[in-house]
Amino acid sequence: MGMTMTQKILAAHCGQEHVKAGQLIEANLDIVLGNDITTPVAINEFEKAGFCDVFDKTRVNIVLDHFVPNKDIKSAQQSKQCREFACRHGIVNFFDVGKMGVEHALLPEQGIVTAGDCIIGADSHTCTYGAVGAFSTGVGSTDMAAGMATGKAWFKVPAAIRVELTGSLRRPVSGKDVILHLIGLIGVSGALYKSLEFIGPGVQSLTMEDRLCICNMAIEAGAKNGIFPVDETCEAYLKGRSRREWKKYEADPDAEYERTITIDLDTLVPTVSWPHLPENTHPAAEGRDIKIDQVVIGSCTNGRIEDMEAAYNILKGRHIADGVRGIIIPATMEVYRTCIERGYTTAFVDAGCIVSTPTCGPCLGGYMGILAEGERCVSTTNRNFVGRMGHVNSEIYLASPATAAASALTGHITDPREGGTPWKQEVLYSNTVTTSTPTSSSPPAT
Repeated sequence: MGMTMTQKILAAHCGQEHVKAGQLIEANLDIVLGNDITTPVAINEFEKAGFCDVFDKTRVNIVLDHFVPNKDIKSAQQSKQCREFACRHGIVNFFDVGKMGVEHALLPEQGIVTAGDCIIGADSHTCTYGAVGAFSTGVGSTDMAAGMATGKAWFKVPAAIRVELTGSLRRPVSGKDVILHLIGLIGVSGALYKSLEFIGPGVQSLTMEDRLCICNMAIEAGAKNGIFPVDETCEAYLKGRSRREWKKYEADPDAEYERTITIDLDTLVPTVSWPHLPENTHPAAEGRDIKIDQVVIGSCTNGRIEDMEAAYNILKGRHIADGVRGIIIPATMEVYRTCIERGYTTAFVDAGCIVSTPTCGPCLGGYMGILAEGERCVSTTNRNFVGRMGHVNSEIYLASPATAAASALTGHITDPREGGTPWKQEVLYSNTVTTSTPTSSSPPAT
């Protein structure tokens, strides 16, 4: 029996010619990642175990993004611990205030992760990097500690679900709508410990931002990882960006999948996940009677430049509804800079929104947008669990940047294609592949 893309990557990294679903393996790691919440725990375990050095100072990545700039004394202490560890061990890829970004937007942008990699991160949305043809998955801080010290991790080889995409996306429908639709179909446990492997002719219509968003939320279906093939679009993204040579893996024709799910992209509509699970999906048009108090556009899911562009094209020259708070968070400093250069930032401010430095802040109920009792938020983030963004009696509605921006203007959940809306005939996306390289070809200083 042949192997899937994920199985081939894992086989290569454990030194075996063939692996099968359910097999326990020890694999060599290309990248280990932690943030300002999970890294301090990993550091404590690292030191408790008596480890003296990291396995490779260029392969361990620490990104301060959840509570940075620090929101309180505790978060400041956690960041300090990360800074001291990074300095002590000479961590090359250490990202702090002024050069940081939301980790899962930052690492692909900077070319730190690449095709064929085996990656672990002490954050559940580490599965994002499957968009560039890597195996990447979230782990606990103890596994991160072991990975930092040894460059290895153990895995149970996942079985796979094949997601065949046909047709073509019709903007303003985006990758966010694709993954919400899929989660709505199979549920939050529908791919439990499985690899979601996306294939089919519809993949060609997806930008890299679409793919990064889709893989980011694979975990919301319970998946071990999500992964896309390394096609021309992906290769164009990696060219001039990747810091290392990449390797392209393809599934064997006789690879075994537990099931195949077919999604016709032509038929998809702007989709919203209602409280309190990502699987509770509805067409955005069904939410017109749901009044909202806040909109958040950003996060590791939808904070990239294409997401900012979608929001800009709806918000420019207009003003958000009275009683709505608009919060826009570019995911990296490069995205932040580009927003300024293109005039997006001015348009957002003129529309009545605030524009924040990169941070995870409101996504996990940290800061920069906490909800009070009874408040409703349309958010481009990835989770809408009870109390995720504040009070347990608040509500989060997950949506694309286009849907979020349209909803900010009307004050209720709004389909960005709705008749009578002033932006209906406008181009909401350039629909070009992002191929720009980072501002610097060298890693940031510690």
